Amino acid sequence: MTKQRKLRVLLGKPGLDGHDRGVKIIARGFRDAGFEVIYTGLHQTPEQIVNAAVQEDVDLVGLSCLSGAHVHLFSEVVKQLKEKGCSDMTVIAGGIIPAEDIPVLKKVGVKEIFPPGSPVQEIVDWVKKNVKPL
Repeated sequence: MTKQRKLRVLLGKPGLDGHDRGVKIIARGFRDAGFEVIYTGLHQTPEQIVNAAVQEDVDLVGLSCLSGAHVHLFSEVVKQLKEKGCSDMTVIAGGIIPAEDIPVLKKVGVKEIFPPGSPVQEIVDWVKKNVKPL
């Protein structure tokens, strides 16, 4: 029986949003759940996030945005992942995302949206159920 490798997760904060408390809480929750976590830090471009995701060979990209630019930034990350042949990487998102933007984001390829206040365990459970190591 072969041992399955840890799920590799990249967390990114695209754009000018300077608030990272939430994403750091998620990073710790993911680490505590046994995932391997890479956090790219604040003020990343979609290109930087995609390049890191490809280089690190991650299974999941988690994006967080509180600045209101989420539709453009998240769509660009998904588009660039597809362009690099990485459409099998799951993309999830969190932050201040109005309800009317959720269907738009899901249509472009963001698999799930977790609004502020989502319990960390709920997010971990969703990932464990829906994402397998590639």
